[in-house]
Amino acid sequence: MTYDLNDRTAVVTGAASGIGAEIALVLARSGAKVALLARRADRLTELAGKITADGGRAIAVAADVTGDLTAAVETVHAAFGRVDLVVNNAGVMLANPVTEGRDDEWRRMIDTNLKGLLNVTKAFTADLVGAGAAGAADLVNISSVGAHLTFPNYGVYTATKAAVTHLSANLRTEFGPLGVRVTNVEPGLVTSELADHMDNPDVDAHLAAWREQVPPLSPSDIGDVVGFATSRPKHVNLRQLVVLPTVQV
Repeated sequence: MTYDLNDRTAVVTGAASGIGAEIALVLARSGAKVALLARRADRLTELAGKITADGGRAIAVAADVTGDLTAAVETVHAAFGRVDLVVNNAGVMLANPVTEGRDDEWRRMIDTNLKGLLNVTKAFTADLVGAGAAGAADLVNISSVGAHLTFPNYGVYTATKAAVTHLSANLRTEFGPLGVRVTNVEPGLVTSELADHMDNPDVDAHLAAWREQVPPLSPSDIGDVVGFATSRPKHVNLRQLVVLPTVQV
């Protein structure tokens, strides 16, 4: 699917693969200029080349959302000017019992899933507010249905996503009056690289069995939802979107 996003300028974090890459593809096909932001420069360059070959406009911006984003913002502005659409998609999912005391994993998830989202939002707040005064402006946060559910071994991950969902609701009270829409997207089971970084064989086996029972969504399904939400008329804000496989309950 494509939507009317002509003359829009987007930043998508976590764009090197999975949901982020598919969101970027949908936005670019819909006419937006897209800055692809992630750590893996080679993957970003490949995706930017694909978008350009298809007639779109994209740049690769290698950056870590947990660090200083000054240079990344300058790169985006130099290439495309003011940003009016930000998608906070970068995230990491690590699963182990809390009793294991894996504070290394806790730190990574909190830094990426929450602090990283805040860093990116802060970096482009002035852009969004300026854009919102003149036309459409969107802040999209990719949370998880886990924000509302309990899963053994995923306690810290789901806690970070609950924080994202609650933060999104509060951000809307601040950004909405300034003309900036805030949309919180909560996917259910999706095929992605999120699970590839876990190191607990029992958790991996459980997730694999779950995917056999519940065929997951594809990342392109989430990309389509983001394209739809951000292409609505300026006065329409789809603030909360839960996206599940039909058989997931």
